[in-house]
Amino acid sequence: MAEGWLGPSVAKGASSLLFHTPNVPAPFSSSSASSSRSALRQPRSVSMAASASQTQSSPNSSSEISSPRPTQPSLLVFSGGTAFNGVVEELKKLTTRVTHVLPVSDDGGSTAEIVRVLGGPAVGDIRSRCLRLSDQSTVEALSVRSLLGHRLPLDAHEAKSECFFVHEMGLIRGLNSGNFRLCEGPMKHFASVMADIPSESLVLPVISTNDRLTLGCELWGCCSALPSRIKRVFYMSSEGGNSLHEVFPTVNATVLDQLSTVDCIVYAMGSLFTSVCPSLVLRGVGENIASRTCPKVLMLNGTHDRETIGFSASSFVTAMADALNRRYGDPHNCLGYSESQYVNTLLVPKGGAIPIDLHSLNAQGIFDVIVVDSVEDPKVGIIFDPASLINALADLIGRHMSSIVKV
Repeated sequence: MAEGWLGPSVAKGASSLLFHTPNVPAPFSSSSASSSRSALRQPRSVSMAASASQTQSSPNSSSEISSPRPTQPSLLVFSGGTAFNGVVEELKKLTTRVTHVLPVSDDGGSTAEIVRVLGGPAVGDIRSRCLRLSDQSTVEALSVRSLLGHRLPLDAHEAKSECFFVHEMGLIRGLNSGNFRLCEGPMKHFASVMADIPSESLVLPVISTNDRLTLGCELWGCCSALPSRIKRVFYMSSEGGNSLHEVFPTVNATVLDQLSTVDCIVYAMGSLFTSVCPSLVLRGVGENIASRTCPKVLMLNGTHDRETIGFSASSFVTAMADALNRRYGDPHNCLGYSESQYVNTLLVPKGGAIPIDLHSLNAQGIFDVIVVDSVEDPKVGIIFDPASLINALADLIGRHMSSIVKV
């Protein structure tokens, strides 16, 4: 990137702190003086990041400010269909140049029933993200949003009357109508256009396929939450055979294209092994991420789930690096990149339950650990405060972009 990044203003008052190890330069800092500090420090606000970029932009920067869209940072976010949805609206205030990469191995709720009856990939997470990104300013967009978010009645006869074009709807009771409609190719384009998702925003399945894929896992040993800790996740399919067997699907080529050019790569909070890792184990993903020098940000969960009981922050990083390196799969297909080539910054919710083991993170080559304000969710516990999270992300990207301009 040759020019500075001009960040739009977002909510103020987001207090974040940065853990920094003495005498180890923090990546993306804009001066050698700031990189040698050993104390906790406040990241600059978004407006400060914008101001720094404006100082180094061209004399015509005032016209750029009035038309900020071309100077918005570009992000690629690996996530599932639930946890990151809560910050999508706030993220729009920072940028709409976001590529959302989602797995197609979801097997919960209505998605599982649709896949059982119709086959094909799971689309529930994709539908959910599209709804979050959709426009709400016109009657047409609101109508499409309502349609794709509508859940059909449990009663088969009522479901048939609401969705008359589905002859066998009696077999698919209680389904989300948006999930069902997204199974029909032409409806994908129709929904995208009518809901008016920003043209610069992409919602991509990590695998472009019409096959039904099942997510499998290999276990380590015994633990209380699961029969064992998860060693690796992989894809399985019964296509072309009579029983499930491991398969190696090809990653969506557009995902690789975006990974090669975005300003920041984000691993969002959510289920580590069933939401994030399924997008990381595919060939080409690890290679592309390791080759980049941009911010590579892990948004750490605020609580444990049954997949990560006993995990510390460094355990999350190790699991992700193992997935990206495809460490425990085919020995002829594995990589050997270090953890810091995949993750160089952690955003951590204040008061979260995941232990922040700084010594282990430093040993992995990770020295930027930013604590972000959090809120208490009555259902899931500690989660990021959305405005504070995006403010911290904006500051991180702003520092990186400023350092590129200086070079």
